[in-house]
Amino acid sequence: MSTTDPVVLEWVQAALEGDQDAFAELVYAFQDAVYNLCYRMLYERTEAEDATQEAFLRAYLNLQRYDPARSFKTWLLTIASNHCIDRLRRRRLKWLSLDDPLPNLSLSSEEPEPEELSIRNEQSAAVQKLLNQLSPDYRAAVVLRYWYEYSYAEIADILDTTESAIKSRLFRARQMLADKLTSKNAPGSLKPTKPVLENA
Repeated sequence: MSTTDPVVLEWVQAALEGDQDAFAELVYAFQDAVYNLCYRMLYERTEAEDATQEAFLRAYLNLQRYDPARSFKTWLLTIASNHCIDRLRRRRLKWLSLDDPLPNLSLSSEEPEPEELSIRNEQSAAVQKLLNQLSPDYRAAVVLRYWYEYSYAEIADILDTTESAIKSRLFRARQMLADKLTSKNAPGSLKPTKPVLENA
């Protein structure tokens, strides 16, 4: 049985029959999730926007290959993550600027105090900088697990691998991130006593 909302399945079917408005509804419903994944993977707003558009274009061109028994969101994120991994592999290794404002990751409706916001942005930037040092496959697994809270099985499905491989990637990624965190002693850095990524 499909885990996808019946309305979404109706949009998919209508889009397959040539209804462009139906596909526009799919874009509207899932663009934030796809963009957030692309941004966490690529950490550059313009490139994330381009990757999001490309992911939806690929989804549109391959819509007939979508299996309704599968979550449509998971299928979309599979396309997006694979495209981002390809981009990262083609990209020359370089440090990305941390000067751009970061998205507000808080779920609270209350506006944080300026000092609190500054600390939060500093910590988020530090986490992202460490994340950028992971290989594309490891980075994808970490983002899907800790930002999207997907299960090992779901991540394995998205990245087309096994659950054991995902567990291994996450274990090694946590080790690498922990090693880098403990090596940082500068003021304002994240404390090693409070890991960014908890064991799953």
